[in-house]
Amino acid sequence: MSFGENLKNVRKQRSITQEELAEILGVSRQAISKWESDNGYPETENLITISKTLNISIDYLLNDISIMEEKEKTEEKSVVYAPTGKIAITTYDNKNVVFCQSVKTSPILWPGKNEPKYVLNGIDKVTFWGEHTIILGWYATLEDIEKEISEIADAIQNGESTYELKYNADVEDRTFGFSPKLKKK
Repeated sequence: MSFGENLKNVRKQRSITQEELAEILGVSRQAISKWESDNGYPETENLITISKTLNISIDYLLNDISIMEEKEKTEEKSVVYAPTGKIAITTYDNKNVVFCQSVKTSPILWPGKNEPKYVLNGIDKVTFWGEHTIILGWYATLEDIEKEISEIADAIQNGESTYELKYNADVEDRTFGFSPKLKKK
């Protein structure tokens, strides 16, 4: 599908009219119609605002949906949802308990030496602006985070209301904006 088709489909799924989207973006309704009929593209600022407003990635808007669906299939393994509510998970530092409606794994981009390779995020709520995530734990290996996500899924399936991390790496306090260092054993 094209950008225009993707924009139109997502806008309709969100029950937003062309007029409403135009008002949010500060453009005319005709501009929205033009974009949706693939006769033009929004400026970068408007593309970012569209992404935030519709709670959809820019990749999804710009790419062929079949490509994105294939990508989502591979990523589904890294997300676990709590369909019956929320599960309480204590964070890696034992300072917080997060009531998660889902958990999601992510690789760390370009981890440094002695830094974790993966992070486990808890999603405690989803708002108009997207998911609110909290770091639950850091992981040194793919095997560790896969075991953790599997056990969280089992806990949810068994109806457990709490879960304590078992495979997260011991880390030093992290500097703002940077991954923590793995503690030496």
